[in-house]
Amino acid sequence: MPTLISQPSIIEAAGTKPKRIEEYIGRVNSKTTVTSIARMVSPQGWVEPGQTPEFEEFTIVLKGEIHVESTSGTTVVKAGQAIITHAGEWVQYSTPTEGAEYIAVCLPAFAPETVHRDE
Repeated sequence: MPTLISQPSIIEAAGTKPKRIEEYIGRVNSKTTVTSIARMVSPQGWVEPGQTPEFEEFTIVLKGEIHVESTSGTTVVKAGQAIITHAGEWVQYSTPTEGAEYIAVCLPAFAPETVHRDE
């Protein structure tokens, strides 16, 4: 039988300003470890600590733009675009020039102990 997800769980976000994370599918809301799917809403000026996650992250920007810094430079991802970040690679997400709304999909599902944020 299909599983209806009637509403997301709100997850506390890391970063310099409050960012809203609405987890629809993942370890918290649906007890799913295979993948996580969340809607993110971040304000202008938000910066997340750098991280070297154990998961792949697929991000689709719906509104605004996000900046994704890696060891090879910074990629600006605008509304209507997507980016894939790979497990084991250092990245840092931010919305320095304007806020953003985006969908993040992590394989396997996001977990605080597998994100490996910078100190």
